[in-house]
Amino acid sequence: MEEVLAGLRAAAESTRLRLLALLATGELSVRELTRILGQSQPRVSRHLKLMCEAGLIDRFPEGAWVFHRIASKGAGGALATALMALLPENDPTLARDRERLGAVRDERAARAEAYFRDNAARWDEIRSLDIDVGAVEAALSVLLAERPIGDLVDLGTGTGRVLDLAAPLIQRGIGIDLSHEMLALARANLEQSGHGHCMVRRGDITQVPLPAASADAVTVHQVLHYASAPERVVAEAARLLKPGGRLIIVDLAPHEIEVLRERHAHRRLGFSDAEVGGWLAQAGLTLDPPVKIPGGTLTVVLWLAHKKETRS
Repeated sequence: MEEVLAGLRAAAESTRLRLLALLATGELSVRELTRILGQSQPRVSRHLKLMCEAGLIDRFPEGAWVFHRIASKGAGGALATALMALLPENDPTLARDRERLGAVRDERAARAEAYFRDNAARWDEIRSLDIDVGAVEAALSVLLAERPIGDLVDLGTGTGRVLDLAAPLIQRGIGIDLSHEMLALARANLEQSGHGHCMVRRGDITQVPLPAASADAVTVHQVLHYASAPERVVAEAARLLKPGGRLIIVDLAPHEIEVLRERHAHRRLGFSDAEVGGWLAQAGLTLDPPVKIPGGTLTVVLWLAHKKETRS
C-alpha cells in the first residue's frame, strides 16, 4: 500500500500528470520536456526526480543528456499506466502538449534527414569513425552464414553496405530507408556489385511496407543510435521475422563521446546489453550472448536474437 500511496502522491500535480502523459508516448530528454511544457529546466527536473523516486518513471543519464520514460516494471509503472487511461483525450492542456511534442519530433526528424542528406556521399566513412570496420563486418558475416537465409530485410540500409555484404549468403534482400539520397547511393552500389537479387525501398523503419512474418533474417546496422524510439524499431523487426527467424542488431556499447551527438546526429550514446535485451524480450525474441568488438574509443556490439519456431 505504501508504494501505491507514494506513487499517487508523486503524480498528484498537474505538471507531473502532463509529464507522465508525454512520457507514455515514448522516451524524451529533459531538454525536450522543458521545451514542450514551457517551464524552467530546474522545475521540470524536480518534478521528474519526485516521480523517479516514487517508481512512476525510469531515468537514463547519457552523457550531457538525461532521458526519461514510463517505468516498465513494478507497481509504479502499473500505476502510471493506469493513471494515463483516466486522463481525458480532449483536455485542452494535454492536446496542446501533444501538438508541441509533434513539433519537437518533426524538428528532430528534419535535423536527422538534413544530416543524412548532407553526408550521404561519405556515409560509409562516417559510420567507420573509430571503429574496426573489418572486424565488425567479419563478425556480421559469420552470424549471417550460420543458417541459410531466403529473404533478408535491412532496416536503415543507408548506402546498402549490409546488403552488399550479405548478397552471397541470401536469396533476396530488401533494404529500407527514408532518405532519397541514401537510396540512390544504395541502388548505384548494388548495381555496380551486380547484386540483382537485392533491392531497396523507401519507408519508415518503424512502419515497414512489408507483411508480417516475411523475412528469414532482419539486420539493423548502426541505426538504433539515430532512432527516437529504438524499441519500436526492434518491435517492427520482430514483426517482420518468420518463426525461427533471426534479428541481428549492430550498434555501439555505452560511451560518453558527446561530439557524436553534436556533429553526427546521434540521439543515443550507445546501448547496454540489458537495455537491448529488454526490447528483444518484449518483442518476443530470445537473445544469444552478444559479440563485442573494441575499436579505438568505441566498442561495437552484435546482438543476435531468435524468434520462436512454431510447432505443428
